[in-house]
Amino acid sequence: QVQLVESGGGLVQPGGSLRLSCAASGFTFTSYIMSWYRQAPGKERELVATITTAGNAFNYADSVKGRFTISRDNAKNTVYLQMNSLKPEDTAVYYCKARRGGENYWGQGTQVTVSS
Repeated sequence: QVQLVESGGGLVQPGGSLRLSCAASGFTFTSYIMSWYRQAPGKERELVATITTAGNAFNYADSVKGRFTISRDNAKNTVYLQMNSLKPEDTAVYYCKARRGGENYWGQGTQVTVSS
């Protein structure tokens, strides 16, 4: 049974940091490209960051470049999103996704709220 379980979300003040985790099980984690997406209320889901299977190449949305860092630990079947210098506009539900070709798996999401 495929599972992606996000954790680490919460309420943080502007300028603060959070580290999201996504624990994977039920599939060969090392064969899948991993991504983080987010969806704010009333907006479409958007791609935040992607990391390759070996963890040696990355892509980021322009809005998070220089503030967010994606990483993965293939020994722990986990992908992370380190989020620094958070802004109110980063408020959203954050989802992780595993992709291999046309095969996609999604987690249930974790809420991140940036507010004073």
